[in-house]
Amino acid sequence: MISLSKLCQTVKRSFSSLLMGLFTLLLSCQASNPQLVIKHLGDEQSIVQIDAHKKYLLLPVQETSREAKLYMIVDNDVVKTINVRLAINKIDYFVPVEISAYKNKSITFNFQFIPDSAVCWKEMKLADSFDTRNIEAFRPVYHFTPAYGWMNDPNGMVYKDGEYHLFYQHNPYGSMWGNMNWGHAVSKDLVNWEHLPVAIAPDALGSIFSGSCVVDKDNTAGFGAGALVAFYTSAGDRQVQSMAYSLDNGRTFIKYARNPILTSTIRDFRDPKVFWHEPSRKWVMILAAGQEMRIYSSSDLKEWAMESRFGDGQGAHGGVWECPDLIELPIEGTELKKWVLICNINPGGPFGGSATQYFVGNFDGKKFINESPNVNKWMDWGKDHYATVTWSNALEGRHIALAWMSNWQYANDVPTKQYRSANSVPRDLSLYTYKGGTYLKSTPSPELLKLRGEQIKKRSFKVDRTYNVDKLMTDNSGAYEIEMTIKNKNAEIIGFQLFNSKGEEVDVTYNLVEKSFSIDRTKSGITSFSKEFPAVTTAPLRNDKEMTLRLFVDKSSIEAFGDGGRFVMTNLIFPSEPYNRISFYAKGGSYNVTSFTTYKLGLK
Repeated sequence: MISLSKLCQTVKRSFSSLLMGLFTLLLSCQASNPQLVIKHLGDEQSIVQIDAHKKYLLLPVQETSREAKLYMIVDNDVVKTINVRLAINKIDYFVPVEISAYKNKSITFNFQFIPDSAVCWKEMKLADSFDTRNIEAFRPVYHFTPAYGWMNDPNGMVYKDGEYHLFYQHNPYGSMWGNMNWGHAVSKDLVNWEHLPVAIAPDALGSIFSGSCVVDKDNTAGFGAGALVAFYTSAGDRQVQSMAYSLDNGRTFIKYARNPILTSTIRDFRDPKVFWHEPSRKWVMILAAGQEMRIYSSSDLKEWAMESRFGDGQGAHGGVWECPDLIELPIEGTELKKWVLICNINPGGPFGGSATQYFVGNFDGKKFINESPNVNKWMDWGKDHYATVTWSNALEGRHIALAWMSNWQYANDVPTKQYRSANSVPRDLSLYTYKGGTYLKSTPSPELLKLRGEQIKKRSFKVDRTYNVDKLMTDNSGAYEIEMTIKNKNAEIIGFQLFNSKGEEVDVTYNLVEKSFSIDRTKSGITSFSKEFPAVTTAPLRNDKEMTLRLFVDKSSIEAFGDGGRFVMTNLIFPSEPYNRISFYAKGGSYNVTSFTTYKLGLK
């Protein structure tokens, strides 16, 4: 039998425990910011209610977490659905969800697949700003990168009213692929870029995959003379082609009410590139369909008729064809022009994974004919040059190309956090002939000369042993350009190494016996994130007497332009400190470096 005093003590202890339990539960349901109300619903489902409105809800991300589904609900209607890898055990970085457009409205976020014990519940917060400063060790100095989040293919590149528009595949909610939007930036000089808000966001038809933009100067579509018209793939359960237009120079887009404008039963059906074909007085669309390209024509940008197919028995077919382009280029030294069909392929590149191949031939507005069907031609001989397309409507008839500087073998795994991926430097395209064939020439766009600052020159030295050049760089920025001219005497191997005090190096070699140029990054720095990353890439050498080379080095990349752009090689590198020295060597003879100049590069 229990005494009355013991019974009272038991009740008191139970009541205290109950109060403590309720207090603990209350704390577990509150983020560190009291303006958030978090309620766990069981089965890894929770809701977050916002009582005070700021510009952003900042979400903590852990990249090793599985994707959680997030529904943003305003006045009981879902206005946004995204996937985000919310932090379970640790925080890698934060991503912003903008909420300022719904000020003075009730906002609720419904989270699925996140345990109640996850660290994210205590760390998510409201804020009026989001830090996008360039603070990561490998973020480039002069290559374009997103302000934050993931980037892959360049999209919708077009010139209008003094601005180069760059749209791009963008995940604003993490630095891994997902939630595909069209990010947006503009530039007046292809060097300095201004970041703008997301241009085209997902809708009921799906995510926004790659595409192009045109300037409809004659109002063929009826949206208005000079309208900027975007074509993109809506990627839902199936891939279909959609259209949007802008009447304010790309700052806002209105989606066409009768989307989609083109459909197919093929699963991989994407990446429309649209251009005006003057001889036929029609718009032409080329897009990827599995392992072929399909060509369509239209008079009003809305109704499209299929004209032809290209791809069977042509080029490399190791993977899906993507991101096509079709342009007419001059042949240097002549008055002639030929058409070039650019075709990106993944996998199936010459060194594994992603790469850009091309075909040279004729196009009559309906059908493209490849002049050399038995030859595989690669636009870039590195591992990190993909999704290459050109700007529409560029001045003076220029064809300026830009590529995503990565490879799908390891794009999600490179050692950056708040952002992932950069673009190549812009390149002006033309054609040249060699032994009866016609080939693509990629030259660094002249606007890049604006990047040059301090220079250090070494002239007319002979190499028949190791020759060290100290002070390759004058600071620790890791961003510079090297220009050199080499005349061979009797060497079999001409080479040099870029290296740092950690013993990390990139070996650049001309093999005059095999007539090849190569870059070895196997000891370049951090390589362990992927077994596919350490690699030696090789390009054919077509001039072995006087060799010119321009190297664009940034914090995490090297782009080599040889023989005036007749071969190009782009490779990522992740050294623990910048390469600040260079060492020349020769095998089997000697050679002369008749001109050697290093320029510090940076934005002004």
